[in-house]
Amino acid sequence: MTNVTLHFPLAEYHRRIALTRKAMAARGLDLIIVSDPSNMSWLTGYDGWSFYVHQAVLLGLEGEPLWWGRGMDAQGAKRTVFMHHDNIVGYDDTYVQNPLKHPMEQLSGVIAARGWQAARIGVEMDNYWFSAAANDTLRTHLREARFSDSTGLVNWQRMVKSEHEVEFIRRAAAIVDAMHAKVIEMVEPGLPKNVLVAEIQKQAFLGAGGHWGDYCAFVPMLPSGVDATAPHLTWDDRPFNNGEGTFFELGGCYRRYHAPLSRTVYLGKPPQKFLDAESAVLEATEAGLAKCRPGITCGEVAEAFFGTLQKRGFSKDSRAGYSIGLSYPPDWGERTLSIRRGDTTVLEPNMTLHFMPALWLDDGGLELSETILITSNGVECLCKTPRKLVIKN
Repeated sequence: MTNVTLHFPLAEYHRRIALTRKAMAARGLDLIIVSDPSNMSWLTGYDGWSFYVHQAVLLGLEGEPLWWGRGMDAQGAKRTVFMHHDNIVGYDDTYVQNPLKHPMEQLSGVIAARGWQAARIGVEMDNYWFSAAANDTLRTHLREARFSDSTGLVNWQRMVKSEHEVEFIRRAAAIVDAMHAKVIEMVEPGLPKNVLVAEIQKQAFLGAGGHWGDYCAFVPMLPSGVDATAPHLTWDDRPFNNGEGTFFELGGCYRRYHAPLSRTVYLGKPPQKFLDAESAVLEATEAGLAKCRPGITCGEVAEAFFGTLQKRGFSKDSRAGYSIGLSYPPDWGERTLSIRRGDTTVLEPNMTLHFMPALWLDDGGLELSETILITSNGVECLCKTPRKLVIKN
């Protein structure tokens, strides 16, 4: 055990590793190469802004995990992971962004030296951090190994949160509440958007309830008017205008654990269509949340939400929620379950989701989302900001 301050008890990491190994054994895998920084952190505690270069956690069926990455980042691993230092391996800087050699060449040697050269190896084929070149290099240098796709294997083990994790998400929820309070306090016609974003971000880092704020995996999104017909626009220096609605999709973050929350502000008198959309979204949200409890599938929640929305004359062609928790840029989602028709994932206590009943209309957008916790007999909304359209005249 290294002399580091872990965010969770050591038993928590052992529990996570045992869950993952059970899933590995079910797929017939001897070793997984984990490139997703969220999964790396969940398994070992590693925390650093180093995911722009190749790095990984190697997990076999026994023994400690192995952290592998850029040599200078090995020092960060020694400060954050629970493993002994002989299970922290760095590669030299000549491998960094060098078209003549690839870091996976060096990793192949590490794998062979640890006796895995002919192993059944899982790699996360479909994520942001494992490239086609990485895959080709591994297969070229480990010709005896049998590779398969293990995308999502670790992610699915992360869905049911421990009590420690739930507490971190509660702290993140208090932070995002404070961020939205700052929005409602400051937003007004003529205020440049970048000025408001600066204050939002300041509040995010100051935190709330005596707990500091971490950087979020998503940047603030706050499009106005017709721009709000698109869900993922950010900001510029243009001022807010009277007669426009703006949705604010923000995330609080505490030690990499996220609580997203969206609210919409209208400056001036909103048109009736906007009010009708708010009413429909609120009713559909209540119908969806009422369905949320252990034993219910995501698809059943989706049917309740989308069915109610359609009865009110509105339609939504995107999912209405997804699993959230520990994450790194560019995504605060866990890339597992979705609140959409046909998703057969069964809800369990201590799952946390971003319930996202947004509507993007032909002339604006309305977002009134919630971070939710599945409880033993229902659901809890972790944020306290009132769920309503905010109208400022």
